[in-house]
Amino acid sequence: MPEITITDTHQRRAKDQILDVREGFEVTDGMIPKAIHIPMGELNNRLNEIDRARPVIVVCRSGNRSARAPDALTAAGFSADTMGGGMGAWQHAGLPII
Repeated sequence: MPEITITDTHQRRAKDQILDVREGFEVTDGMIPKAIHIPMGELNNRLNEIDRARPVIVVCRSGNRSARAPDALTAAGFSADTMGGGMGAWQHAGLPII
């Protein structure tokens, strides 16, 4: 499972898909603009909401939960990475949220 930095994610977010796998109550703290929100427990049932033609960058609160998702996505035919540090690192760096 490839892990990329918050800087790489910020640079790639215009062309790649950001998939936020946090729970609903967690995203109220802010999401990366244009991210797709699918809680981790719902991911297998909602894969049709993700474009298989575009790479996916998976994010969660700290980076631990999202580390499991790229393997499942790759097995399902996606190209996927995880963002190290999670939304905590993203927000600490002052990167944009909605």
